[in-house]
Amino acid sequence: MKWSKKHIISIKDFSRDEIDYVLKKSSEMEDRLSHEKTGSLMKNKILSNLFFEPSTRTRMSFEAAMKKLGGFTIGFDYPEVSSEAKGETVADTVRIASGYSDVIVIRHPMEGSARLASENSSVPVINGGDGANQHPTQTLLDLYTIKKEFKKIDGLRICVVGDLKYGRTVHSLTNALENYDVEMCFISPMELRMPRDSIKGLEDRGIKVKESSKLNIKDSDVIYCTRIQKERFPDPQEYERVKDAYVIDNSSIEGIEDKAIIMHPLPRVTEINPEIDRTRHARYFEQAKNGIPVRMTLLSLVSGVDF
Repeated sequence: MKWSKKHIISIKDFSRDEIDYVLKKSSEMEDRLSHEKTGSLMKNKILSNLFFEPSTRTRMSFEAAMKKLGGFTIGFDYPEVSSEAKGETVADTVRIASGYSDVIVIRHPMEGSARLASENSSVPVINGGDGANQHPTQTLLDLYTIKKEFKKIDGLRICVVGDLKYGRTVHSLTNALENYDVEMCFISPMELRMPRDSIKGLEDRGIKVKESSKLNIKDSDVIYCTRIQKERFPDPQEYERVKDAYVIDNSSIEGIEDKAIIMHPLPRVTEINPEIDRTRHARYFEQAKNGIPVRMTLLSLVSGVDF
């Protein structure tokens, strides 16, 4: 795969070899980071963060990643301070930003916006989340977290809980796991089931899939929890019906495997009780931290930086 100048739009664009390569290079980057050997990799390069939707982890970790590589960041955190408020199109914003920077990260509520951005940019575009569609860099840091914990991905039992209809993180993660020998369990309210094409994609690869509306996580190595995303619901009443569907607390983890880990892309609302933070199973804060070496790796790769 040619990484230099590559756009990172969808995890579907990656083969298993390419995913595994990113995970290996991210481990190397983390080692370099621990020895403070990253500060000149992207010296004087500029990253444009174009965030048309709220973000904490994705925006801050990309900014931190660029600065740890020796570069700079420009951009905006919400559309009200951009010329979108004056009617400027996403395409025009991206054309302008690509003239100011070496890499662009975009987050936008419209599905397909990142692909549109890549078609109008002269520099690499990285999708920081486009509506309920894809979040490829989140998936790569999720897989990195799993690989660090278990030293493998093949052979694991992975259970995904929560909003599977609107959750872009679980859509991307499921697409990526089509490349591995895993067992998948999906737990959600009936109204928020995983899209049928995602289930079919797994089954077509011979992956064992189970779906349920009951919270049973006892036979899982990885429990990946998501919040019910109020901002994605076209019908507020539908959200009210399902907003507190599942809560992971001490009672619900009784009997789970000692080695099992609980992950969450964050932010959480009520779906993981803070009492879980003190258990040996919690990995969501470490998961968020892993975004630094993974995103440093991606920024370097698409910029043609060898390390």
